[in-house]
Amino acid sequence: MSYGPASDLRAALAGSRPTPSRREVLRAAANGFAMLPLADLVHSGGGGNSHGGNRHHPARAKNVIFLYMDGGPSTVDLFDYKPRLEADHGKPFAMPMEPTQFQNNGNTLGPRWKFRQRGESGQWISDLLPHLATQADRLCVIRSVVANFSEHTNANYFLHTGHGLQGRPSMGAWIGYGLGSDNQNLPSFVVLNGGLVPPGGIDCFHSGFLPPATQGSLFRMAGDPLANIRAREQNPTLQRRKVDLVQALDSAGLTNEGGAAEIEAAIRNHELAFAMQRDVPELTDLSNESPRLLSMYGLDDDYEQTRIYGRQCLLARRLVERGVRFVELTCPNTGFDRWDQHNKLDRGLPKNCHMIDQPIAALLTDLEARGLLDETIVLFGGEFGRTPFAQGSNGRDHNPFGFTMWLAGGGFRPGTSYGSTDDYGYKAVENPVEIHDIHATILHQLGIDHERLTYRFGGRDLRLTDVYGHVLAPLLA
Repeated sequence: MSYGPASDLRAALAGSRPTPSRREVLRAAANGFAMLPLADLVHSGGGGNSHGGNRHHPARAKNVIFLYMDGGPSTVDLFDYKPRLEADHGKPFAMPMEPTQFQNNGNTLGPRWKFRQRGESGQWISDLLPHLATQADRLCVIRSVVANFSEHTNANYFLHTGHGLQGRPSMGAWIGYGLGSDNQNLPSFVVLNGGLVPPGGIDCFHSGFLPPATQGSLFRMAGDPLANIRAREQNPTLQRRKVDLVQALDSAGLTNEGGAAEIEAAIRNHELAFAMQRDVPELTDLSNESPRLLSMYGLDDDYEQTRIYGRQCLLARRLVERGVRFVELTCPNTGFDRWDQHNKLDRGLPKNCHMIDQPIAALLTDLEARGLLDETIVLFGGEFGRTPFAQGSNGRDHNPFGFTMWLAGGGFRPGTSYGSTDDYGYKAVENPVEIHDIHATILHQLGIDHERLTYRFGGRDLRLTDVYGHVLAPLLA
């Protein structure tokens, strides 16, 4: 039996005919457009789509997990060991200082925690990260990252979107646009919200001018992860009828509008929301994971924030297993203003490290054990680093001139160190790496040429890397 949008609507309102099935409504809608994969839907709105097997070149990776360290970690205390910084602790800083955020600059501030060389690769990692230190030979560490902004909001937009102002699509949205999803019942881009939405807000995860379906879907770690789309109806048949009614209304509007992309996206989003109401409870139910695995992720740790972040890392693994293309983790609140230690560095930094150390090490181990690390890129980093001189007496200000990020899996060369900062860890002096370069290289590993993944908007073919970016070939295995 076939249904047209108008007849569906009249029947649903009157209750005089059986409610059409989802398949029948979608078949009736605009020649079955909603049966197409998401990336094929958005292809008509922009340029260099490379959905599925139609990538620009063979891919080394399928998915990305972005471990976003909100606030800017002090990488001179974690990954960038500088003997001279340690030796000059407490002395006047020997280099000219760039303008800082708060201009309350003090003397040289050396690391208060010991560094050691870890693994066969000899990566320098602080004692603050004992679990992650066991993963040293899996890490590809970039110690010469530079950013274009020193203020959180603009730096967050730049890190996420390649542009320092609000309104551009996030990296996760671009990847979803280019590749679609391997699971039509889950979004291509998921943000696991540990409790802190970064400065710049949810626009850090926005679709911008890309189709709305590419926007990051926020899952909450406290309470109901889908509270914003949870069905109000307890009766699933009634809920299904309401969704079908909305679909019929949208389909009628689509016919009248001649195929508006916005209505196509709305129909797809309604269907995705309905599917998520069914599938996400199973995704977030960890009862089928072994007690040993839960303990490995830190879910039995005495520190609540470690338990929260451990659950995020475990859910990230479960999401990429299910075909979600891009997963981003935000940080729980440790009570010390994210990683933004302008003061109380000796208290805030250990808390933050305790929160993420064991869960991230478990994530890398678990991905490797399941054969997923080779096809999953794990990216760790914040929007900038911290100064090697003090703010006041026990803090560090923002430093975009040279800081550390690392990657693992996804065809990146394990046990690699790339680039360096000066003797104080202040500015990149060898192989500076821009955020655009990191974006370009991640896209490359996913089989996407960053110069060809474009979207026509405002009279320009726009892309994640703007007119910049180079693939970092030395980082690739």
